[in-house]
Amino acid sequence: MATPRQQLGRWGEQAAASYLQARGYTLLAHNLRTPHGEIDLLMRKEDRLIFVEVKTRRSTQFGPPEGSVTLTKQAHLIAAAESYMQTQPADIEWRIDVIAVYRQPGGETEITHFENAVHG
Repeated sequence: MATPRQQLGRWGEQAAASYLQARGYTLLAHNLRTPHGEIDLLMRKEDRLIFVEVKTRRSTQFGPPEGSVTLTKQAHLIAAAESYMQTQPADIEWRIDVIAVYRQPGGETEITHFENAVHG
């Protein structure tokens, strides 16, 4: 059985996927595993692949959700994306985005999308 933290993370990933799909993105994969780690969401918009890291919080007591994408996490995301891209045609453009999901007390959801947030 999933822990409350895992349940919150899954809920945040679903919220992020729905948010992006409403903006014209297509979901290609959820929890994509690579030799260098997991990518929360793999999306496509037009001719570009977008690797998405989702961070979900119930409280900002320890900072905003996006603040937990450390330099170490960024390096893992870059390595995972580059590993996946080795299986794709060389001319496909890609980027890494971060989605911050904040589930406010009372149930309201605030989503912030940081495009091209992680650079290799």
